Amino acid sequence: MYDLIIIGAGPAGITAAVYAARKRLNTLVITGDIGGQAALSGDIENYTGYQFITGPDLSGKFEEHMRKYDIVLREGEFATGLNKSGDTITVATAKASYEGRTVIIASGKRTRELNVPGEKEFKNRGLTYCATCDAPLFANKDVAVIGGGNSALDAALQLIAIANKVYLINISSQLTGDAVMRDKIELDRKAAIFNSSRVTAILGDKFVDAIKISTPDGEKRLDVKGVFVEIGLMPNTEFLSRVERNQSGEIKITNRNETNIPGVFAAGDVTDVPEKQIIIAAGEGSKAALSAFRYLAQHRFSQS
Repeated sequence: MYDLIIIGAGPAGITAAVYAARKRLNTLVITGDIGGQAALSGDIENYTGYQFITGPDLSGKFEEHMRKYDIVLREGEFATGLNKSGDTITVATAKASYEGRTVIIASGKRTRELNVPGEKEFKNRGLTYCATCDAPLFANKDVAVIGGGNSALDAALQLIAIANKVYLINISSQLTGDAVMRDKIELDRKAAIFNSSRVTAILGDKFVDAIKISTPDGEKRLDVKGVFVEIGLMPNTEFLSRVERNQSGEIKITNRNETNIPGVFAAGDVTDVPEKQIIIAAGEGSKAALSAFRYLAQHRFSQS
């Protein structure tokens, strides 16, 4: 019986684990991987204390900090169910079931797919969802980035440094990411921006050769060897049934990170907190851990 079970080990989950360990809570962390979306980020210039750091480096520091404490870690496991009966909350995975007094859901988000012809066929054959992981494979080649928010702009900036040409396909009428990132891309000769446009198909033989896009001026074919999909994220909440969520699938929480189930808390990108930033997720993780500690201190539990 754990005092606290944390689902996820991104910035929110790791920070929650560190705070829980410092409160001497018997803590279990269940996660598919370590680092979450932060590990897939490129250059980070807005995390306090670091004027510049890469996503993988920051995630590495998070993990190093967490591993200094006596925390039970189950890596490579994904939550498949959560249920509360009496004072006991059970978290199931494909490998086992775990029991705790409190739970923090910090399962984060995953990349949204395009759902166009050719996407599934060319996944990992020229089409990817991680510029940080795969950008070096496309040095001196023409590539396309799909999206117009910060994640798309981050990917475009990474690719501009190594690719021959970067097409940015944005369904909105203008780019919506941070102004400093927009300015860099709009002024770069390697970048070509297609606003109010969308991808209709991914083309190729064994690997990606081109994409078809619908633009205000009609359909166009762009010859590219790489396609980087950056059109937003979906919350990892499919394993939940009784936890209340909004229309986007995000977990509804109070300002103390409480869900509608007593003893179950949530933090980070998986929640309805409006801004999805690494530093915000970390702060929300610390709040959730402190709320779980307070909950444990205020409740008497039956023996089991």
